Amino acid sequence: MITKIITTSVFSLYTLALLAQDIDSNHFRFVERILEKSMTDNQSYDKLSYLCTEIGPRLSGSQQAALAVDFTEKWMEEIGCNRVFRQEVMVPNWKRGEKERAYIIINNDSTPMSITALGMSVATPDKGLRAEIIEVQNFEQLKALGKEKVKGKIVFYNRPMNPVHVSTFAAYGGSVDQRWAGASEAAKLGALGTLVRSMTLKNDDNPHTGVMGYEKDVHKIPAAAISTQAAEMLHRQLIQNPNLTVWFNQSCATHDDTLSHNVVGEFTGSVHPEKYIVVGGHLDSWDLGQGAHDDGAGCIQSIEALRILKSLGYT
Repeated sequence: MITKIITTSVFSLYTLALLAQDIDSNHFRFVERILEKSMTDNQSYDKLSYLCTEIGPRLSGSQQAALAVDFTEKWMEEIGCNRVFRQEVMVPNWKRGEKERAYIIINNDSTPMSITALGMSVATPDKGLRAEIIEVQNFEQLKALGKEKVKGKIVFYNRPMNPVHVSTFAAYGGSVDQRWAGASEAAKLGALGTLVRSMTLKNDDNPHTGVMGYEKDVHKIPAAAISTQAAEMLHRQLIQNPNLTVWFNQSCATHDDTLSHNVVGEFTGSVHPEKYIVVGGHLDSWDLGQGAHDDGAGCIQSIEALRILKSLGYT
């Protein structure tokens, strides 16, 4: 059987080679030129560096987001797109406010925790929010506790991302529901606020922000993420001190949607100009980082692919 598999594989490769000879060899040479151009005349890193360090974080509705629109529009004009235009779009306008603070309080001792408000969350009261903690892994556990045990508490969602998934996005998708819907599910049972373990497999002290949502007609309560190390610390402390309290403060606010733009560059085809291949990324990014991976690189790579084709005279 092993001999048959090897023989078949060799035959298949030989067949592919023969087929390739029948295809216009200019196509293969052009692919080689694209690869060479991308390795010897690549502007991606310089452009990404400018986007992320000179313009910086591009929170939706911010001045930096507007500058990113100007930047990408100008670059697509410079590389010679047949058409560059803006599409008006109304975008969320959420502001973080002052740096968030949080403490675990046991008797008269307080221990700080690394915390960050979730995007689109409401603020705590001006003097912060202090309450006992209820730790759960999922919504089923929360509902099983019932209003009697949840009312007046802060719900702590502590379900880690599953590390066994080869696809890291599958791990993310398996945990992000507690960030997105956790506040409303807790509010239905009378909770005063929510904390969620950051959506990351890393064990560090850097809390991850991210978007959350509120269910219509459900009271809005403040929601924040704590770092994975803070989540482990809070979990251990709850085992030893079930009646401990947590205090946290955030001053974020959602304002009216504001006008922004999608930026579109077209490189019109020569045979079927009515057909499209679409590549792109989102210019906005969270305010606590530079937005290189999410998703500055996607935007820059998309424009750079066009620039390389254009510079090689592809039609």
